[in-house]
Amino acid sequence: MINLEIGLKQGQFDELERHLFEVSDPDHHRYGEHLTSDEVNDLVKPGDDSVVLVHEWLRDHGIDEDRLNYSPAKDWVKVQLPVARVERLLDTKYALYKHIDGTYIIRASTWSLPTQLHKHIDTIQPTNSFFHPTPRKSNVMPVAHDGQRISSLSAVQRIKAINSSHDLAVAQACDVSAVTPLCLRTLYGTIKYQPRVPGKNKIGVTNYLGETSNRSDISLFLNQFRPEAAEAAFNIMQFRIEVIADGDNQQTPNNVTQLAASKDLEGNLDAETILGITQRDLPQVISTSYGEDEQTVPPAYARRVCNQFAQLGVRGVSLLFASGDNGVGPEESCLTNDGRNSSAFLPSFPAGCPYVTTVGATKSFNPEVVAFDPTNGFVSGGGFSNYFLRPRYQDHAVKPYVTNLGAQFNGLYNRHGRGYPDIAAQGQLFQTVWNGTIRRLDGTSASTPAAAAVLSLVNDSLLAAGKGPLGFLNVWLYKRGYRAFTDVMNGTATGCGTTGFPAAKGWDAVTGFGTPFLSVSTMPVYKAPRFIDSLVASVRRVPTSLLLGNLDKIIVTLYPERSTTAVVN
Repeated sequence: MINLEIGLKQGQFDELERHLFEVSDPDHHRYGEHLTSDEVNDLVKPGDDSVVLVHEWLRDHGIDEDRLNYSPAKDWVKVQLPVARVERLLDTKYALYKHIDGTYIIRASTWSLPTQLHKHIDTIQPTNSFFHPTPRKSNVMPVAHDGQRISSLSAVQRIKAINSSHDLAVAQACDVSAVTPLCLRTLYGTIKYQPRVPGKNKIGVTNYLGETSNRSDISLFLNQFRPEAAEAAFNIMQFRIEVIADGDNQQTPNNVTQLAASKDLEGNLDAETILGITQRDLPQVISTSYGEDEQTVPPAYARRVCNQFAQLGVRGVSLLFASGDNGVGPEESCLTNDGRNSSAFLPSFPAGCPYVTTVGATKSFNPEVVAFDPTNGFVSGGGFSNYFLRPRYQDHAVKPYVTNLGAQFNGLYNRHGRGYPDIAAQGQLFQTVWNGTIRRLDGTSASTPAAAAVLSLVNDSLLAAGKGPLGFLNVWLYKRGYRAFTDVMNGTATGCGTTGFPAAKGWDAVTGFGTPFLSVSTMPVYKAPRFIDSLVASVRRVPTSLLLGNLDKIIVTLYPERSTTAVVN
């Protein structure tokens, strides 16, 4: 059986995009006036003619309307059918394909529709989507401390891990060999901040591919590194796990096979990073540390998924995605898959979607530089989309960067594409607890939840002042918010046998505008000279509720092969 999903052409997406940019622009009179779920559904619902024609087509193939399921806006039609039935419907043949990692999928290399439906249907899946989403993390090479049981740590190590003095300098709080919540909170200025509006909003982290967040390991991590937040690990009101599309939420110990596959290592890293910085009862931001080479995702499907993200942005949700862990592309496979096998940098998806905020990774502290680890090949990802043109909000920042590159890398990237990442955060040698032991991980899987946690504290302060959440970040970020970030000017996104895109003054295609800093000692009264002043100056009073009824639909649309979402209240 195949769970077929038919994406109907959305009726007024251009109008939705107009709303998105207006409510996200700090100079527009509608800034912060996010739409409701019903308002979004009214904009994206397909036209009546599209619905009628699709129903007639399905009926001609013996598929009656009572077998169909719909998204709230009826822009997605879902039906479960035998493979042979789908093959007749789409005039195609499905086959079983094996990935190099040993996993199998059923896909069709080509498919077709009647001519009269071409302008009414955007995409149908699963068909020719061969993308294989992977978590954006890299396991560091084993060192003596890695794999050590928490119970065996020395008293000195414990004291250093949980020391939460508000007066520590970055050099005292941070260790280049092991990043902890204390280091992140000190480095990014959140160490003194206390959440002021518990329960008003949430921060979410998504997991896929059989990953989840193990509460026992999270409890060990918080007791070790943030003991005042430890109760959140088992508190289902503060830390809730939602299972979507048959996702995994195994909380029992891993078996031998699962241990060998490092099951839940990714899920634990994301959840522990967020809980270690934000503590509890915080606003709504969604962090996703998964992605795939853009060229492996069918263009029509990628555009449709990207448009789905815009629907969350216009409702006041900040979506953060990892930029990737291979610089401009892995050394051994920087070739196009269009049959020409041309040399090319390999941009990532959804990192290149213009309606999300993409996060790169840094390392070191004074100063921060582009993250790279020669022991495992990790390099913070960056580049330019081949599917999505550069949005207008990027022009003033990205055009000069491309101009300064000159002829370097000509033919390897799209000079007119959406550039990414937008921002960055620490992403190397993160302390993580997995299977009861301390591990260290590299990756934009670490930097993305770290950035999400910092931004959620900004939302908390805004809501406490009766203002709305940040929502879609990029228009504000490129117009004004970049002043609140520390520029990273050293390092490159190496890959594909090249030095890759370099870090530079201002925006660059490896760390974006750099890393966030909150002067939170005065943030609650809005006198902080950096982050909040640049943010609050034009934020208007709006309702603070974030309506996330379609989150499950959007997550399943992106990665339908099982997912879970962890939500921190």
